[in-house]
Amino acid sequence: MPTYEFRCKACGSTFDVKRPIAEASDPATCPHGHDDTVKLLSMVGLAGKASAPATGGGGCCGGGCCG
Repeated sequence: MPTYEFRCKACGSTFDVKRPIAEASDPATCPHGHDDTVKLLSMVGLAGKASAPATGGGGCCGGGCCG
């Protein structure tokens, strides 16, 4: 089941809620009892090192420097 991160606008605390994807946008109550919360954008699936595209060489020695 996915975990969604929320932040409370009243007290500033952040907290996680596990719920089905169908309920992802439903409101969540802060653990301190506040109802004014906002769902945060999760970077879990987006984080990671980007790789450079492979290049096919070029130059006089297949991409190396001749000299």
